[in-house]
Amino acid sequence: MIASREAQGGGPRGAPREITPQEFATLGRKPYPRLGSARDVDNAVKAGGTAIQTQRFVDHAIVFSRFFRQYRTYCRSSQGEGALRLHGIGSGQSPLVQDLERRTPRDVRTIRPDGCAGRTEQTRGARLLRGCSPRDLLTAAMSDTGAQPAAMTVALHPLPQPLPDPPGIPEPVDVLYPGTLHVVVDATDVVRGIFRIRETIPVAAAGELVLLYPKWLPGFHAPQAPIELFAGLRVTAGDRALRWKRHPVTVNAFTIDVPPDSDTIIAEFQFLSPTDPSQGRVLCSADMLCLPWHTTVLYPAGHFARRIMVDAELRLPQGWKAACALEMRTQDAGSITVERTSLDVLVDSPVLAGRHVRRVAISDRVALTIVADQPHFLEASDAQLARHRAVVEQADRLFRSQPFDRFEMLLGLSDNLTGVGIEHHRSFEAISLPDYFTGWEANFARRDTIPHEYVHSWNGKHRRGQDSWTPCFEKPIRNSLMWVYEGLTQYWTYVLCARSGLWTTEQTLQALAFTAARYDVRPGSRWRPTIDTTRDPIIAARAPLPWPSWQRSEDYYAEGALLWLDVDTRLRAASKGVVSLDDFARRFFAAVPGDWSTHTYAAEEIVETLGALVPFDWHGFLTEQLTTTHAGAPLDGLARGGYRLVYRDWPSDYQQSFERVFDITDLSHAIGLIVQPDGKVADVLWDGPAFDAGVTAGSRIVAINDRAFSIALLCQAVREGATELTLRTGTRVRRAALAATQGLRFPHLEPTSQDVRLLDAILRAVPYP
Repeated sequence: MIASREAQGGGPRGAPREITPQEFATLGRKPYPRLGSARDVDNAVKAGGTAIQTQRFVDHAIVFSRFFRQYRTYCRSSQGEGALRLHGIGSGQSPLVQDLERRTPRDVRTIRPDGCAGRTEQTRGARLLRGCSPRDLLTAAMSDTGAQPAAMTVALHPLPQPLPDPPGIPEPVDVLYPGTLHVVVDATDVVRGIFRIRETIPVAAAGELVLLYPKWLPGFHAPQAPIELFAGLRVTAGDRALRWKRHPVTVNAFTIDVPPDSDTIIAEFQFLSPTDPSQGRVLCSADMLCLPWHTTVLYPAGHFARRIMVDAELRLPQGWKAACALEMRTQDAGSITVERTSLDVLVDSPVLAGRHVRRVAISDRVALTIVADQPHFLEASDAQLARHRAVVEQADRLFRSQPFDRFEMLLGLSDNLTGVGIEHHRSFEAISLPDYFTGWEANFARRDTIPHEYVHSWNGKHRRGQDSWTPCFEKPIRNSLMWVYEGLTQYWTYVLCARSGLWTTEQTLQALAFTAARYDVRPGSRWRPTIDTTRDPIIAARAPLPWPSWQRSEDYYAEGALLWLDVDTRLRAASKGVVSLDDFARRFFAAVPGDWSTHTYAAEEIVETLGALVPFDWHGFLTEQLTTTHAGAPLDGLARGGYRLVYRDWPSDYQQSFERVFDITDLSHAIGLIVQPDGKVADVLWDGPAFDAGVTAGSRIVAINDRAFSIALLCQAVREGATELTLRTGTRVRRAALAATQGLRFPHLEPTSQDVRLLDAILRAVPYP
């Protein structure tokens, strides 16, 4: 039954009117079903559900279908007297009514929402009615019970129901795609940062073809492909423009209808490199660019990425030079053609190019290509380059094999491009400070990027956790073994920095103290286990957080490094120095020379390899460390290594360099905040003194003890123990008095004995075997 209300035509809800047969027929073609039988009523309920109201003293129109040979009936109730008049139907005489009465339970037929009853009875009746089906309600209304029914409206308005899921994306299969993609990237418009792409895609048959823009990227551990920077798509077959349609859910998927007589289609589009960091990662400037191939390619769905072959060409401004892990067939007149390769290898092989380029041979297989904003930034001394060669030498002695045939260290020195470090199997892209070489001593805290990304060739690319490998860039990455992928890599970053001479042993100890102290005071580990932070690349994607010390953010890096220091010292202590984590590296990451394929592993293999070195409950140990909550950082490795964490009233050389590089002053261990030179609060430690005073990240300190803000004045006030801050938060200015502190406190490591310490042995360079 369908209630006719002015609401259907925009009038006030509940106002009655008669409707014509023509209007009723029109309703039948709208979302309201036409009701011609009891079956129609049932079907209407299944399709749309029911809405039920009980009211008194109002007019209603109850519309029945042609089954009753009458289009309009209505019920009129008035002041205490009500009667239901069904025109042309005798009570109990209609076959439909008889059928409904026969099928309806007796207790339902005798429901009496009495119009003369009190409010409680009426409310109870309404509840009962809402529990009945349209069939039951119709029967109750038509029963000759002698009662005065309240006016009743049963409306088959469709209630919201979920739409069926749209067609899915074809599942990838390990079958060769028929034909080779040809991608041409015109990157000559470096002033505006617009990359123009023309891609020729062979097609095997007419019909629907789904093209995907890469989404899940291994080096990012998340769906980081910038689809919002993809623009201008135009698809043609010969001289005919083809319509494309974006998938309603998977927005990086585009459906093309391939005409019957076409064996290729051409897709043209642009990638719009951000022109400001607020828009995303800046990849291009007037003097240099970094080209990740995933930003410039569409690929056919339904195939493993390794089974799609690609020819790629890159056009650069005149006079520019480039470097890439792929062999370049031609590099002249601003055009580069790389060797034919599979899609997964292409995406894993970015290009670094620019006006000012220097290429240095590091070893017979490894080269360092430096691209800078200005030519004088290329001036690396022989001593500086020797330390980078030592990184490769010490890594070779650590792993005793190389999982690549050649390796390109791509180092960009720029203030214009976004600073990053991204690993690849046969290269890495690292955008660092312009004065990486010319400001060598002051900026040494940033020298850890190169050893970190280089180690990833073994840990993360050659060997990768099972759930971090996917057959194409559309399948989600799950990251449960990031404590190995990134945590162990971070540990070896410290080790290789010391062994290669990029850092002195003392600087490395200072870096470890800085990391240990930062995570020792952060309380987030009290509620969130380390293993859960492996989801952070997907949860937060490194977006700024209001309370990172409480929320936690990819803590598997730093806490993972401290965990693996614990493992290394346990191995050394239990074996009396015979076995170490170096032996684990040689077994677990062993590679056949020249083989650069990926091999996956599960956590059980980690446990088995450690157990083969030193019998111990490694499964229980790792489970306890990773899956339980705890207060403080895991510091057992430092203690076993012969050091303890202490605090002094001056910052270490490493902390001073770190603060200079990142333009902050870290007073976390004194008053619980990190502040920028202009007084802006960069971070507040949860439950620290600044937190208790109501200070928040983003606020700006304008005065300290009624004197204009400066870093020196802030440190002086903290040292003296009386600190009242004047803060501006938005348009609000207020005062915040910090509780009495212990003065300035900065982390250091202190030896616990004069004997030979395990940590010193770990950091010592490995001699040539």
